[in-house]
Amino acid sequence: MGTDFLKRLRRRFGVIALAAVLLAAFAWVALTQGPMAPPQVVLAAAREGAAAPQAFGIGTVEARYGYAVGAVQAGRLVRVLVDQGDAVKRGQLLAEVDPVDLDERLAAARSAFERARHSADTAAAQLGEAKARQQMAFASANRWRDLGRQGFVSSEAVDAKVAEADATRAGVDAAASALAAAKQEIGRSSADIAALGKQRANLRLVSPVDGVVTAREAEAGNTVVAGQAVIRVIDPASMWVRVRIDQGKAAGIAPGQAARIVLRSRRGEALPGKVVRIELQADPVTEERLVDVAFDRPPSGWSIGELAEVTIELPKVDVGLFVPSQAVQRLGAQTGVWRVDNGRARFVPVKVGASTLDSTQILDGLAAGDEVVAYSQQTLRPDMRVRAVTRLASAR
Repeated sequence: MGTDFLKRLRRRFGVIALAAVLLAAFAWVALTQGPMAPPQVVLAAAREGAAAPQAFGIGTVEARYGYAVGAVQAGRLVRVLVDQGDAVKRGQLLAEVDPVDLDERLAAARSAFERARHSADTAAAQLGEAKARQQMAFASANRWRDLGRQGFVSSEAVDAKVAEADATRAGVDAAASALAAAKQEIGRSSADIAALGKQRANLRLVSPVDGVVTAREAEAGNTVVAGQAVIRVIDPASMWVRVRIDQGKAAGIAPGQAARIVLRSRRGEALPGKVVRIELQADPVTEERLVDVAFDRPPSGWSIGELAEVTIELPKVDVGLFVPSQAVQRLGAQTGVWRVDNGRARFVPVKVGASTLDSTQILDGLAAGDEVVAYSQQTLRPDMRVRAVTRLASAR
């Protein structure tokens, strides 16, 4: 009885000991290797050295000078003469809107102009005739005055001749008024012709530049409204890439800097270009700066809106302190790096400078040899327990 009891007791203690060992092993695995384990991090040391900084971004191919050619008034298209891909010359007719009765109104305005011109000629002749009559009447009145002073004619006769001469003034004034009215009619008719001519010209859609048609947005028979684009034309010599650059890496970018452009359709082929403009309006949501990079030579086979990868060459840094670019993080409004102190993550604000595709210059906040977190399995939080598994050297 006593022996059996001891055997059962030993077996029970053995099971309890095995369970304790298994539980301890499970706890060790959970705390060191499982989901409750501290995230593993890779450390890298800040190193001094030289670097050729670069700024990288993705953008789209666009034309600096693009034109939407359309009518300034509503109407029906009677013909469209070009299609996308066609090369066009400045002033070339691209499409035409139905003038309806505009040609007839223009012909009527020209007829009115001719009538006004003839009326002006008639009024000018009548004015000349009235002035001649006036001159003769005044000469006759002067002779009658002389005869009256000599007593050869009565004063009543002299007054009659003077009255006749004064009456000719009214004829001259009337003829002058008729001439002025005819000239005004000429001016009005000329203005009508010019206005109708402009309306008629506006219905002829012509290319504003030597360029290439990129879109044909309406067909013959379509009714278009004022301002609606019918044909889109670009100047192919003005093609560039609008690139989005992270604001934190845009420092040092300036017009004239060399760039390499890789189009999505030409993988492995870097096209030379240069920065021509840095836009003042940044994107506050994505925290990116817009930079316009022009091709040194516009490529063949391009397409508007094609994605492109752009690398901008920044001024070289002869001596600087660098850490891997992925080590630079943002916590709230601060830019900094994560360091490990006594197994816990600590965020250290830093001031960054130039950067390459692999490394970023640290201007303030770190010293040479300081180790920072280059990679973490999880998003780090201040005072989080972490475990360093390996160490890398900073890339430059």
